[in-house]
Amino acid sequence: MTFQLRDPRRKKQGRQQQGRQKPRRPAGRMRLAAGTGFLFAVATLACATGLAATYYYFVRTTTGQFIDESALVEAVEIHGPAGKVTTRFLDWLPTISLLMAAVVVLLVTVIHRRWRAAGIAVAACVAANIATQVLKDLLPLRPYRGVETLELNSLPSGHTTLAASAAAAVFLMSSPRWRPLAGFVGGTFAIASGMSTLVNQWHRPADVVAAFLVVGCFMIPAGWLILRNDGHEWNVWDGFGGHWGSARLWIGLPMVLGLASAAVSVYSLVMIAPGIGHEGSTTNYFWAGISLIVISGYLATVATTSLFAYAVRRRDSPGR
Repeated sequence: MTFQLRDPRRKKQGRQQQGRQKPRRPAGRMRLAAGTGFLFAVATLACATGLAATYYYFVRTTTGQFIDESALVEAVEIHGPAGKVTTRFLDWLPTISLLMAAVVVLLVTVIHRRWRAAGIAVAACVAANIATQVLKDLLPLRPYRGVETLELNSLPSGHTTLAASAAAAVFLMSSPRWRPLAGFVGGTFAIASGMSTLVNQWHRPADVVAAFLVVGCFMIPAGWLILRNDGHEWNVWDGFGGHWGSARLWIGLPMVLGLASAAVSVYSLVMIAPGIGHEGSTTNYFWAGISLIVISGYLATVATTSLFAYAVRRRDSPGR
């Protein structure tokens, strides 16, 4: 019988290697970045405050009513060449929105077994659309402020709420490395939906902005719940640029488009302002309204993507 003596140096090296290995984080609830709950609460409050301010200015004041109604009236000049396309798009919008959200949510739920996250996202989506219809019924009629307009309350836009909430559900169900791309594509889809309702004279610009804010009031808290209850393996990423779906392009592009829209809005309003260069408006208010939709839509896209990017953890920073 032979005995094999162990080399004490090997034993020491094995202990050192074990010491250098990072302890595996047990599966369970996600420990979010510091201050995440506070930031999500502030974002939700900002949406609610913005919704109230949008209603007050564009419905209760003379100036707001005039700008909003002028954009709607001037849409007639654009409706001719673009009306058929936008009408067809709006007819298909409910089907496209529901199909897009259903496919993504179902695939992610089945493949990754994210049943709770799917339930939260769908519940928030449904709640946002119900809230839109309730607000339309409960908000007072438009008061007469010297502006010829329909008294019927059309704020918020139901079509825009449906499109934005469906896009938001897809965003919430996406993994962190895909969220910047999902945010840009979904935001663009919601903006296109809102612009189409204005071109077709279904809604005023303020109705579209209000729809974005209603969606934010429900989907942002839902996002916090999903992040809070998701496992660590899901809510981890390599930061911006770590994957083509999280490239900085998807943050930079909406910022550029938003700034360009702001320039269009300023130019349109300057052209009809009293003073030098004053001219009668034919489509200036319309383009200012379109710019308002684009600015608010992409501002929400950038802010939401940045908020969720801050909340999740980087792979190389487990202790953040």
